[in-house]
Amino acid sequence: MASLSRLWSRCAARSFASVSSSSPPVNTGSVGPYQVFDRHAKTLQRDRAATRDGGERSRTVDYLRDEVASRMMERLLDIKRQFNTILDLGSGPGHFTKLIGKDRAQKVVMLDSSETLLHRDPASTFEVEVERICADEEQLLDVVGRNSQEAVTSCLSLHWVNDLPGILIQIRESLQPDGLFLGAMLGGDTLFELRTSLQLAEVEREGGISPHVSPMTDTRDMTNLLGRAGFTLLTVDTDEVKVGYPSIWELMEDLQDMGESNAIFGRRPLIHRDTLTAASAIYKALHGNKDGSIPATFQIIYMIGWKPSPTQPKPLERGSGKVNLKEVL
Repeated sequence: MASLSRLWSRCAARSFASVSSSSPPVNTGSVGPYQVFDRHAKTLQRDRAATRDGGERSRTVDYLRDEVASRMMERLLDIKRQFNTILDLGSGPGHFTKLIGKDRAQKVVMLDSSETLLHRDPASTFEVEVERICADEEQLLDVVGRNSQEAVTSCLSLHWVNDLPGILIQIRESLQPDGLFLGAMLGGDTLFELRTSLQLAEVEREGGISPHVSPMTDTRDMTNLLGRAGFTLLTVDTDEVKVGYPSIWELMEDLQDMGESNAIFGRRPLIHRDTLTAASAIYKALHGNKDGSIPATFQIIYMIGWKPSPTQPKPLERGSGKVNLKEVL
């Protein structure tokens, strides 16, 4: 568990509103995955976040993705293999790509649906050669093709994908035999403090609740999803990043600057100010720190999986062991 601090002073009397969307309504009679997230609205949110104050606001809130990218890199360094090319799926401006040195890869292909965010930082930021592709992450195979990638990484982008089992299958299909998938995504306990505070405030002030925090995958499901997608030699573990904020207002402002505002279909266009005021008081009462700040928990699920290959090591058959565990213990 790690703790990060937000120590700057900001005005607490700020309003927050979700970005409205001009996307067409969902076709509920169509065949395909159920549409939970408005991908068009999410791209607009991330575009706007990348351009606020010339991108400086976006860089100010890189702390979460930079921290998770650093922990992902620790896992990559444990894999004793050098790649010619790595595909960074949902790369944003390249939080993970910036950490990749020439001892790990010669080139990184950054793929993201937000062209503005994708090109936020100059090429001189990266140690390795980079190629940037603006495309929808949900249509991965239309962009890269099957059996084309040595390794695919993803740092905090898969929680906005409508068809998570489908994109995992696409990632596996895009990999060459014995190819690596390394990813990190937000887990179901992320921002539980904010979720409970907003729900209690809405019940108190408005007599009901509406979704303001995205539904996220339970950690127990990821191993099953990776296995069903066809990955082998799985490693799934969880971690938490706790960030301290002066109040709920700074937390929600930072989420907006991250491009992480609500993007659920059917969301309310705004949160009433009196509801937010009540949520702020509830947040501090239920979860507040002794110094008056509030914590925000981000649960991170880390995943490692390999595309099957005849050259991979295989586990021994059950019952074939020749060493008695009693002797070892």
